Amino acid sequence: MRLWLDRLPSPVGELRLVGDDQGALRALEFDSHEERLHRLLGRHYRHYELVEGTAPEAIRQALEAYFAGDPSHLDTVPVATGGTEFQRLVWQALRRIPAGTTISYGELAANIGRPGASRAVGLANGANPVAIVVPCHRVIGANGTLTGYGGGLPRKRWLVEHERHQLQSDLFTLA
Repeated sequence: MRLWLDRLPSPVGELRLVGDDQGALRALEFDSHEERLHRLLGRHYRHYELVEGTAPEAIRQALEAYFAGDPSHLDTVPVATGGTEFQRLVWQALRRIPAGTTISYGELAANIGRPGASRAVGLANGANPVAIVVPCHRVIGANGTLTGYGGGLPRKRWLVEHERHQLQSDLFTLA
């Protein structure tokens, strides 16, 4: 599989964007996690080739809008992932979690009709190859604490706070 690799600066470090010739985003990883990117791509696609390229302008603009405070643009980003049927089910459910909110692994498991599968949901969440756009950072521990994140807990904290701040700003504007 031949995939393009692009880079995009962001407040949480340079992002590695990986996509296909059909314009779908297949992976998004942080610059300091190059090994994780290759591990996930290898797991999902076995044989792949990364070539320098440029992400479609719509993907770049959606991410720039997200960091500027408008997460709604991420909903329009086309994503195509490998993974198992269960993983893809979890990743689809992640995209339905509203920006500015968080849920527990158990709540996410219940949302997909598998209430006893919180550990499996956690594993699928951790195998998500498309950070930010497939917002695995919105899943937290049952006790409300931030738990593991492939990009590191400081980035997870930043992303959650960024979205909450925007949600609060939007609510203030409506008042």
